[in-house]
Amino acid sequence: MGLDQRLRLMKMIMIMVCALLGVTQRSMSWQHNYGEALSKSILFFEGQRSGKLPPTQRMTWRKDSAFEDGFQLDDDRFFDKVDLIGGYYDAGDNVKFNFPMAFSTTMLAWSVIEFGKFMGQDLNHALDAIGWATDYLLKSTNIPGVVFAQVGDPHGDHNCWERPEDMDTPRTTFFVSRENPGSEVSAEIAAALAASSIVFRKYHNVEYSERLLQRAIMVFDFADKYRGSYNDSLGSYVCPFYCDFSGYQDELVWGAAWLLKATNLPNYWNYIKQNIHNVKNFGEFGWDSKDAGINVLVSKLLVNNPASKPFTLNADKFICAVLPESPLISVSYSRGGLLFKSGGSNMQHATAYSFLLMVYAGYLNKANKKIDCGGGVFASSRRLKQVAKSQVDYILGNNPLNMSYMVGYGSKFPKRIHHRASSLPSIDQHPNQIDCKGGSSYFETQNPNPNLLLGAIVGGPNINDEYVDSRADFVHSEPTTYINAPLVGVLAYFKSHPY
Repeated sequence: MGLDQRLRLMKMIMIMVCALLGVTQRSMSWQHNYGEALSKSILFFEGQRSGKLPPTQRMTWRKDSAFEDGFQLDDDRFFDKVDLIGGYYDAGDNVKFNFPMAFSTTMLAWSVIEFGKFMGQDLNHALDAIGWATDYLLKSTNIPGVVFAQVGDPHGDHNCWERPEDMDTPRTTFFVSRENPGSEVSAEIAAALAASSIVFRKYHNVEYSERLLQRAIMVFDFADKYRGSYNDSLGSYVCPFYCDFSGYQDELVWGAAWLLKATNLPNYWNYIKQNIHNVKNFGEFGWDSKDAGINVLVSKLLVNNPASKPFTLNADKFICAVLPESPLISVSYSRGGLLFKSGGSNMQHATAYSFLLMVYAGYLNKANKKIDCGGGVFASSRRLKQVAKSQVDYILGNNPLNMSYMVGYGSKFPKRIHHRASSLPSIDQHPNQIDCKGGSSYFETQNPNPNLLLGAIVGGPNINDEYVDSRADFVHSEPTTYINAPLVGVLAYFKSHPY
């Protein structure tokens, strides 16, 4: 080899080494503290608490609120007052919407079932977050033949900008019954109670677990026997806020699937087989549509069982609809790599779909299989985890704006989130009441929110990876419980499996 050839070869080697070093340095610069993100993602739920806060409350700028919930009924022919103190405000307002609250609870419970062993000291905080919801859901289902679906008039609430501690808007309580059914909200509550019963049985609270399970069975029977949508029963008080667009059939099968997992009773398996034909949107999953979640959950319950075939086929279709390289893809990705679907609060899709990817990755490992998406694309367990991790990393800062979309994580994150309690001074700083319109100036100011809602994940950027840090842009700047809940489990996994 001549001198010139050797020099050219050395130059090529140096270029390759530099390129490899560059990749390594970039990879190292993007390593995230998943343990910190996990802790904050759970802490967020303390900022959403309603009712009497416990002495262990860590988000101390939040105070007690809504002590008369259940005292104002939309129909008082059946009872005068009920105790509906507690639960969670679902987002940046002060209404308790039980449909998305129950879904968030189901996802928190599923996170602990699948990934609780990786949570370390955060496991107890996750159990507290679940228990705060289930205590309230037990209250909401305490009267046979009645399920309380919502506390607070959303029209009055959304006309005000005030702290939950100061609320003077109507706290009207809405319920469904035999005469005015609500199968979706009732069956989702049943799913949440059943999933949570599994958690507390596993973590040494057997008596509470049994109470949750028995209530789940009762509420599911009510949801199934008196079928109908709460859209029709409660009308403009739930629509358009959390209108059930996908119908209630998916919630019924979802509830049965969780009861099957909790009890292993054959009647729930028979129910699923008889009703699964009503679940057709294999590519959908979230507070409104449980279809993909049903197929993933049942596939894991029946791993390597021939009876699982229709569920695994549809779960495989879901995976192929999500993978970026799949010829069957039905979602979109921004240039920066964030998963997108139509509708508001897009980050809910990124977190919920990532969770299903992680759960199904575990199924693929147990079944020792890959998914054939066609066109030479085969999805392995490792590939599913890679896609989920790309979504987590985008949320935490691996994006074109180098911005974390989790409040309090990293050096650059949303400062003006659409959240009443966060944007108004705490009672410690401003002890006098701020009435309905008294908070308007805090909403309109360009100053950062005075209280950090640590761990809150906002709706996120648009499909062009652009984000305007504005309270008024609620589609992108509002956090919700159902954005955070699925990410809890995913973060727990990557905390213990960074790669």
